[in-house]
Amino acid sequence: MTGNRHDYRATVIWTGNLGEGTASYAAYSRDHDVTGQAKPTIPGTADPAFRGDPTRWNPEELLVASLSQCHMLEFLAQAARAGVVVTRYVDEPSGTMVEAGDGGSFVEVILRPRVTVAHDDMVDACARFHEEAHRACYIASSVVFPVRLEQVTEVDGRPASAERYTGGDIRPVAFDP
Repeated sequence: MTGNRHDYRATVIWTGNLGEGTASYAAYSRDHDVTGQAKPTIPGTADPAFRGDPTRWNPEELLVASLSQCHMLEFLAQAARAGVVVTRYVDEPSGTMVEAGDGGSFVEVILRPRVTVAHDDMVDACARFHEEAHRACYIASSVVFPVRLEQVTEVDGRPASAERYTGGDIRPVAFDP
């Protein structure tokens, strides 16, 4: 692959030594902190099904959130470039992971962006921006499971459209080297 290279770093610090380290599977907490230079700490843990703390973020939730963030940021950029005024954007994404043998994998993530635009004549462009954002999202381009999109566009709180993509996933286009 050619193009600009971007490198990312984080520090993950396990904070769950309860005094015995990992002497047994039940002897330690799954708690950890995700940190980075000049960034707030994200309190992490495992999924509660794997002895994690439900009040902290687990890696699976962060993956779902990352897909949503990536889509949102690209969507907003598309709208701004086209002069479409977005006044609100809320997504409540979900992901499904299935355990198999000693591991598991995600089988899908569904993004549910609810976008509010300033004027009726801006609604039609939003469907195109969602499709373009979906193709351009680097994270969505990197996963091997479907990322589905169920979008709703409103004008000043009035539903203008509810577009559901139920005929399959919208896969991002892979970047050619």
